[in-house]
Amino acid sequence: MNREKSQALFDEAKQYFPGGVNSPVRAFKSVSGPPLFIKRGEGCRIYDEDDNELIDFCCSWGPLILGHNNAPIRELVTETVAKGTSFGTPTKLGNELGKLILDNNRFIEKMRFVSSGTEAVMSAIRLARGATGRNKVIKFEGCYHGHVDALLVKAGSGLATFGESTSAGIPDSFAKETLVLPLNEPDLLEQTLQKHGDDIACIIIEPIPANNGLLLQDKSFLECLRLKCYKYGILLIFDEVISGFRVGFEGAAGYYDIQPDIITYGKIIGGGMPVGAYGASHEIMANIAPEGPVYQAGTLSANPVAMAAGYAAMQQLLAPDFYSNMAEKTDYFTNKIQAYADERGYTLTMPHIGSIFWVAFTKNRITRADEIEAASMEQFKVLHHELLESGVYLGPSGYEVGFVSAAHTRADLDLAAERICGALDVVFG
Repeated sequence: MNREKSQALFDEAKQYFPGGVNSPVRAFKSVSGPPLFIKRGEGCRIYDEDDNELIDFCCSWGPLILGHNNAPIRELVTETVAKGTSFGTPTKLGNELGKLILDNNRFIEKMRFVSSGTEAVMSAIRLARGATGRNKVIKFEGCYHGHVDALLVKAGSGLATFGESTSAGIPDSFAKETLVLPLNEPDLLEQTLQKHGDDIACIIIEPIPANNGLLLQDKSFLECLRLKCYKYGILLIFDEVISGFRVGFEGAAGYYDIQPDIITYGKIIGGGMPVGAYGASHEIMANIAPEGPVYQAGTLSANPVAMAAGYAAMQQLLAPDFYSNMAEKTDYFTNKIQAYADERGYTLTMPHIGSIFWVAFTKNRITRADEIEAASMEQFKVLHHELLESGVYLGPSGYEVGFVSAAHTRADLDLAAERICGALDVVFG
């Protein structure tokens, strides 16, 4: 494919931004060639500055469950922008979006809008600490929760270890407040709680881990977390920045029917605009200022343009059978590719849930990050290159998941599956 204009723009961008990008994975470091500079999107397709047309399964990393340039979102955003972009005051649109979400979500009673998933998680951690009077946090290896200092950590040298920073600029003292455990190890979790339970404010998990492959957990492990948190007086946080409004309107909490204490949202909740949120019971949320002592604020939180986009999106997600239709489409798409790979003996599986899928170069079920073979990323690099050449766009990392949107038709999925199967012939040829 021709990438001349994208290459020139990338070369220019390097003069302005670190690595030429404003978010690291966009730099295409894990795949080949310069990143594509996209100029427009329509439905399930994106078009770059070189006029290449691609069927998009990245969907802006998940927010665009309705596809690109969705008409109801565009129209309400345009109408709202004409009245002003931000006032730093409450607005009726904020009330309307909050009511719409809370009226259709059994798992939270009150919420607070912020401007990103990272901000939602940061605020939820502070809330948990403020509500419990405890300091430490448990997270799981392979779950990503945004670039929050206390959570941008990995496991140390032992099985149940205090965190070690994965980024420069994070003091060791911050990382030491976080304990990092492997997923799906209930016995180790119990040992850790017996030792540190009195100072653990919360356990945070992606109930559908989808930032480091798609590490689908057994429901029994999530239920174990819920019971352990009750036992030790710890708050359970579900980070649903990806899974929220993706596997169902009530997210993974509704999918698994498990009540967390705090839930964080992002991506889809903003309809393509920068929006995040966190929610909990009336009692827990009463700790947030101005009602309580836990301070959190934001100049652009719940700005009317973002609320308009979220409101227009949420209304469409509540349509009858929306989520069952999305899951059916994703089953159809992934099963078609899986059948082709199985027929030819290719070492490939496509784990999926709702409208999330992952291309994994293994026949094993993967539930933990340390089970992903690093060498498989070289196979993904070839796959990604071949798909760009044939007009299919996946996120530029083999650790990232893909998304099916409501804008993908059966014909689009057939065409994409055919091209992916052809690319697999090159990968395994």
